[in-house]
Amino acid sequence: MTPDQYCQEKAVQSGSSFYYSFLYLPLEKRRAITALYAFCREVDDVVDECTDAMVARAKLAWWRQEVAAIFDPDHGNKPSHPVAKALADVGRPFNLTAERLNEIINGMEMDLDYNRYADFDTLRHYCYHVASVVGLCSAEIFGYRNPETLRYAEDLGLAFQLTNIIRDVGEDASRDRIYLPQDELLRFGVSNADILNLQETDNFRRLMEFQIERAESYYTRAFAALPAEDRKSQRTGIIMAGIYRALLKEIRDDGCHVLRQRVSLTPMRKLWIAWRTWMKG
Repeated sequence: MTPDQYCQEKAVQSGSSFYYSFLYLPLEKRRAITALYAFCREVDDVVDECTDAMVARAKLAWWRQEVAAIFDPDHGNKPSHPVAKALADVGRPFNLTAERLNEIINGMEMDLDYNRYADFDTLRHYCYHVASVVGLCSAEIFGYRNPETLRYAEDLGLAFQLTNIIRDVGEDASRDRIYLPQDELLRFGVSNADILNLQETDNFRRLMEFQIERAESYYTRAFAALPAEDRKSQRTGIIMAGIYRALLKEIRDDGCHVLRQRVSLTPMRKLWIAWRTWMKG
Protein backbone atom coordinates (compact mmCIF):
# COMPACT_ATOMS: atom_id res chain seq x y z
CA MET A 1 0.00 0.00 0.00
CA THR A 2 1.42 3.38 -1.00
CA PRO A 3 1.29 6.36 1.39
CA ASP A 4 -1.51 7.89 -0.70
CA GLN A 5 -3.48 4.63 -0.61
CA TYR A 6 -3.04 4.44 3.16
CA CYS A 7 -4.40 7.98 3.58
CA GLN A 8 -7.30 7.25 1.26
CA GLU A 9 -8.16 4.10 3.22
CA LYS A 10 -8.00 6.05 6.47
CA ALA A 11 -10.45 8.62 5.11
CA VAL A 12 -12.87 6.00 3.77
CA GLN A 13 -12.81 3.86 6.92
CA SER A 14 -13.57 6.82 9.16
CA GLY A 15 -16.92 7.36 7.46
CA SER A 16 -16.35 11.09 7.95
CA SER A 17 -18.40 13.70 6.15
CA PHE A 18 -15.12 15.28 5.07
CA TYR A 19 -14.53 12.43 2.62
CA TYR A 20 -17.56 13.43 0.56
CA SER A 21 -16.39 17.02 0.26
CA PHE A 22 -13.04 15.87 -1.19
CA LEU A 23 -14.53 13.98 -4.14
CA TYR A 24 -14.71 16.86 -6.60
CA LEU A 25 -11.21 18.24 -6.07
CA PRO A 26 -8.45 17.98 -8.68
CA LEU A 27 -6.12 15.05 -8.03
CA GLU A 28 -3.20 16.90 -6.43
CA LYS A 29 -5.42 18.92 -4.09
CA ARG A 30 -7.34 15.76 -3.21
CA ARG A 31 -4.06 14.01 -2.36
CA ALA A 32 -3.01 16.89 -0.12
CA ILE A 33 -6.29 17.31 1.77
CA THR A 34 -6.64 13.55 2.23
CA ALA A 35 -3.12 13.39 3.69
CA LEU A 36 -3.93 16.28 6.03
CA TYR A 37 -7.16 14.61 7.12
CA ALA A 38 -5.36 11.29 7.71
CA PHE A 39 -2.79 13.10 9.86
CA CYS A 40 -5.56 14.59 11.99
CA ARG A 41 -7.17 11.18 12.38
CA GLU A 42 -3.89 9.53 13.39
CA VAL A 43 -3.04 12.02 16.14
CA ASP A 44 -6.65 12.13 17.35
CA ASP A 45 -6.73 8.32 17.56
CA VAL A 46 -3.64 8.42 19.79
CA VAL A 47 -5.59 10.29 22.46
CA ASP A 48 -8.87 8.43 21.99
CA GLU A 49 -7.40 4.92 21.96
CA CYS A 50 -4.58 5.14 24.55
CA THR A 51 -5.82 4.53 28.08
CA ASP A 52 -2.41 5.42 29.53
CA ALA A 53 -1.74 9.17 29.28
CA MET A 54 2.03 8.66 29.44
CA VAL A 55 1.91 6.33 26.43
CA ALA A 56 -0.29 8.84 24.55
CA ARG A 57 2.18 11.65 25.28
CA ALA A 58 5.06 9.49 24.05
CA LYS A 59 3.21 8.73 20.81
CA LEU A 60 2.41 12.40 20.25
CA ALA A 61 6.08 13.24 20.85
CA TRP A 62 6.95 10.67 18.18
CA TRP A 63 4.52 12.38 15.80
CA ARG A 64 6.32 15.67 16.44
CA GLN A 65 9.51 13.96 15.30
CA GLU A 66 7.70 12.83 12.16
CA VAL A 67 6.57 16.42 11.52
CA ALA A 68 10.16 17.61 11.88
CA ALA A 69 11.28 14.96 9.38
CA ILE A 70 8.60 16.05 6.89
CA PHE A 71 9.91 19.61 6.72
CA ASP A 72 13.62 19.13 7.44
CA PRO A 73 14.90 16.42 5.09
CA ASP A 74 18.28 18.13 4.67
CA HIS A 75 19.45 16.84 8.07
CA GLY A 76 19.05 13.22 7.02
CA ASN A 77 15.68 12.77 8.71
CA LYS A 78 13.04 10.95 6.73
CA PRO A 79 9.47 10.34 7.89
CA SER A 80 8.61 6.69 8.48
CA HIS A 81 4.81 6.70 8.82
CA PRO A 82 2.78 6.46 5.57
CA VAL A 83 0.81 9.60 6.46
CA ALA A 84 3.99 11.56 7.13
CA LYS A 85 5.46 10.32 3.84
CA ALA A 86 2.34 11.49 2.00
CA LEU A 87 2.57 14.90 3.70
CA ALA A 88 6.24 15.15 2.74
CA ASP A 89 5.19 15.03 -0.92
CA VAL A 90 2.47 17.66 -0.67
CA GLY A 91 3.48 19.86 2.29
CA ARG A 92 5.72 22.39 0.59
CA PRO A 93 3.71 22.79 -2.66
CA PHE A 94 0.58 23.60 -0.62
CA ASN A 95 2.25 25.82 1.98
CA LEU A 96 1.72 23.48 4.94
CA THR A 97 4.13 24.15 7.80
CA ALA A 98 5.57 22.26 10.75
CA GLU A 99 4.27 25.00 13.04
CA ARG A 100 0.66 24.41 12.03
CA LEU A 101 0.87 20.63 12.19
CA ASN A 102 2.41 20.90 15.65
CA GLU A 103 -0.40 23.23 16.70
CA ILE A 104 -2.84 20.47 15.79
CA ILE A 105 -0.87 17.99 17.90
CA ASN A 106 -0.86 20.51 20.78
CA GLY A 107 -4.65 20.64 20.57
CA MET A 108 -4.96 16.86 20.69
CA GLU A 109 -2.65 16.82 23.72
CA MET A 110 -5.01 19.19 25.53
CA ASP A 111 -7.42 16.25 25.79
CA LEU A 112 -4.86 14.59 28.08
CA ASP A 113 -4.87 17.62 30.37
CA TYR A 114 -8.52 18.71 30.38
CA ASN A 115 -11.87 16.95 30.39
CA ARG A 116 -13.87 20.05 31.36
CA TYR A 117 -13.85 23.63 30.02
CA ALA A 118 -14.74 26.51 32.33
CA ASP A 119 -16.17 28.86 29.69
CA PHE A 120 -16.45 29.38 25.96
CA ASP A 121 -13.20 31.34 25.71
CA THR A 122 -11.33 28.33 27.07
CA LEU A 123 -13.18 25.98 24.75
CA ARG A 124 -12.51 28.25 21.77
CA HIS A 125 -8.76 28.04 22.50
CA TYR A 126 -9.00 24.25 22.27
CA CYS A 127 -11.13 24.43 19.11
CA TYR A 128 -8.62 26.75 17.47
CA HIS A 129 -5.87 24.14 17.73
CA VAL A 130 -7.86 21.05 16.77
CA ALA A 131 -10.08 22.61 14.10
CA SER A 132 -9.39 26.22 13.10
CA VAL A 133 -5.75 25.40 12.30
CA VAL A 134 -7.01 22.54 10.13
CA GLY A 135 -9.24 25.07 8.39
CA LEU A 136 -6.26 27.35 7.76
CA CYS A 137 -4.23 24.45 6.32
CA SER A 138 -7.18 23.46 4.15
CA ALA A 139 -7.55 26.98 2.78
CA GLU A 140 -3.90 26.85 1.69
CA ILE A 141 -4.54 23.58 -0.14
CA PHE A 142 -7.71 24.80 -1.86
CA GLY A 143 -6.11 28.11 -2.81
CA TYR A 144 -7.11 31.73 -2.25
CA ARG A 145 -6.29 35.24 -3.46
CA ASN A 146 -7.74 37.39 -0.71
CA PRO A 147 -6.19 37.04 2.78
CA GLU A 148 -9.67 37.57 4.29
CA THR A 149 -10.30 33.96 3.25
CA LEU A 150 -8.11 32.87 6.16
CA ARG A 151 -10.54 34.52 8.57
CA TYR A 152 -13.35 32.56 6.91
CA ALA A 153 -11.35 29.33 7.23
CA GLU A 154 -10.64 29.90 10.92
CA ASP A 155 -14.30 30.54 11.78
CA LEU A 156 -15.48 27.65 9.61
CA GLY A 157 -13.13 25.28 11.41
CA LEU A 158 -14.55 26.48 14.73
CA ALA A 159 -18.11 25.93 13.45
CA PHE A 160 -17.22 22.37 12.42
CA GLN A 161 -15.74 21.57 15.83
CA LEU A 162 -18.74 23.02 17.67
CA THR A 163 -20.95 20.78 15.51
CA ASN A 164 -18.81 17.76 16.43
CA ILE A 165 -19.10 18.63 20.11
CA ILE A 166 -22.90 18.87 19.85
CA ARG A 167 -23.16 15.57 17.99
CA ASP A 168 -20.82 13.70 20.34
CA VAL A 169 -22.03 14.80 23.80
CA GLY A 170 -23.06 11.28 24.77
CA GLU A 171 -20.03 9.60 23.26
CA ASP A 172 -17.69 12.04 24.99
CA ALA A 173 -19.52 11.54 28.31
CA SER A 174 -18.66 7.83 28.12
CA ARG A 175 -14.99 8.95 28.27
CA ASP A 176 -15.72 11.36 31.14
CA ARG A 177 -15.28 14.33 28.81
CA ILE A 178 -17.67 17.29 28.76
CA TYR A 179 -16.81 19.94 26.20
CA LEU A 180 -19.89 22.07 26.87
CA PRO A 181 -18.69 25.10 28.90
CA GLN A 182 -19.23 24.67 32.63
CA ASP A 183 -20.61 28.17 33.15
CA GLU A 184 -23.25 27.50 30.49
CA LEU A 185 -24.29 24.24 32.15
CA LEU A 186 -24.80 26.23 35.34
CA ARG A 187 -26.79 28.92 33.51
CA PHE A 188 -29.18 26.35 32.03
CA GLY A 189 -29.51 24.30 35.20
CA VAL A 190 -27.71 21.22 33.87
CA SER A 191 -25.19 19.38 36.06
CA ASN A 192 -22.19 17.31 35.02
CA ALA A 193 -23.95 14.34 36.61
CA ASP A 194 -26.95 14.88 34.31
CA ILE A 195 -24.70 14.52 31.29
CA LEU A 196 -22.61 11.64 32.62
CA ASN A 197 -25.84 9.79 33.58
CA LEU A 198 -27.41 10.61 30.18
CA GLN A 199 -30.30 12.57 31.65
CA GLU A 200 -32.06 14.38 28.77
CA THR A 201 -34.07 16.98 30.69
CA ASP A 202 -35.89 20.02 29.30
CA ASN A 203 -33.01 22.13 30.62
CA PHE A 204 -30.56 19.98 28.67
CA ARG A 205 -32.59 20.41 25.48
CA ARG A 206 -32.55 24.19 25.93
CA LEU A 207 -28.80 24.06 26.54
CA MET A 208 -28.30 22.15 23.30
CA GLU A 209 -30.49 24.53 21.33
CA PHE A 210 -28.24 27.33 22.59
CA GLN A 211 -25.16 25.40 21.43
CA ILE A 212 -26.72 24.85 17.99
CA GLU A 213 -27.53 28.55 17.65
CA ARG A 214 -23.91 29.45 18.43
CA ALA A 215 -22.56 26.93 15.93
CA GLU A 216 -24.90 28.35 13.29
CA SER A 217 -23.69 31.86 14.10
CA TYR A 218 -20.13 30.80 13.30
CA TYR A 219 -21.18 29.36 9.94
CA THR A 220 -22.89 32.68 9.19
CA ARG A 221 -19.85 34.62 10.38
CA ALA A 222 -17.51 32.47 8.28
CA PHE A 223 -19.44 32.93 5.05
CA ALA A 224 -19.81 36.65 5.66
CA ALA A 225 -15.99 36.82 5.68
CA LEU A 226 -15.47 34.73 2.51
CA PRO A 227 -14.53 37.04 -0.39
CA ALA A 228 -16.47 36.51 -3.61
CA GLU A 229 -13.31 35.90 -5.63
CA ASP A 230 -12.41 32.88 -3.48
CA ARG A 231 -15.81 31.16 -3.29
CA LYS A 232 -15.03 28.87 -6.20
CA SER A 233 -11.66 27.74 -4.87
CA GLN A 234 -13.14 27.17 -1.40
CA ARG A 235 -16.10 25.08 -2.60
CA THR A 236 -14.88 22.02 -0.70
CA GLY A 237 -15.33 23.84 2.62
CA ILE A 238 -18.73 25.06 1.46
CA ILE A 239 -19.74 21.46 0.70
CA MET A 240 -18.58 20.42 4.15
CA ALA A 241 -20.60 23.23 5.72
CA GLY A 242 -23.68 22.09 3.80
CA ILE A 243 -23.33 18.58 5.20
CA TYR A 244 -22.65 19.75 8.75
CA ARG A 245 -25.49 22.27 8.78
CA ALA A 246 -27.84 19.54 7.60
CA LEU A 247 -26.60 17.47 10.54
CA LEU A 248 -27.30 20.32 12.97
CA LYS A 249 -30.84 20.63 11.58
CA GLU A 250 -31.32 16.88 11.97
CA ILE A 251 -30.22 17.05 15.62
CA ARG A 252 -32.54 19.97 16.36
CA ASP A 253 -35.52 18.44 14.49
CA ASP A 254 -34.97 15.18 16.37
CA GLY A 255 -35.25 16.96 19.73
CA CYS A 256 -31.53 17.16 20.58
CA HIS A 257 -31.32 13.52 21.71
CA VAL A 258 -27.53 13.51 21.55
CA LEU A 259 -26.89 11.85 24.90
CA ARG A 260 -28.37 8.47 24.01
CA GLN A 261 -27.67 8.37 20.28
CA ARG A 262 -25.21 9.69 17.71
CA VAL A 263 -27.18 11.44 15.01
CA SER A 264 -25.70 11.07 11.53
CA LEU A 265 -26.61 11.50 7.87
CA THR A 266 -26.67 8.57 5.45
CA PRO A 267 -23.81 8.31 2.92
CA MET A 268 -26.32 8.87 0.10
CA ARG A 269 -27.57 12.09 1.68
CA LYS A 270 -24.01 13.35 2.16
CA LEU A 271 -23.22 12.54 -1.46
CA TRP A 272 -26.37 14.35 -2.61
CA ILE A 273 -25.50 17.47 -0.60
CA ALA A 274 -21.94 17.39 -1.95
CA TRP A 275 -23.09 17.06 -5.57
CA ARG A 276 -25.80 19.72 -5.24
CA THR A 277 -23.42 22.22 -3.61
CA TRP A 278 -20.70 21.63 -6.20
CA MET A 279 -23.14 22.08 -9.07
CA LYS A 280 -24.38 25.34 -7.60
CA GLY A 281 -20.81 26.59 -7.70
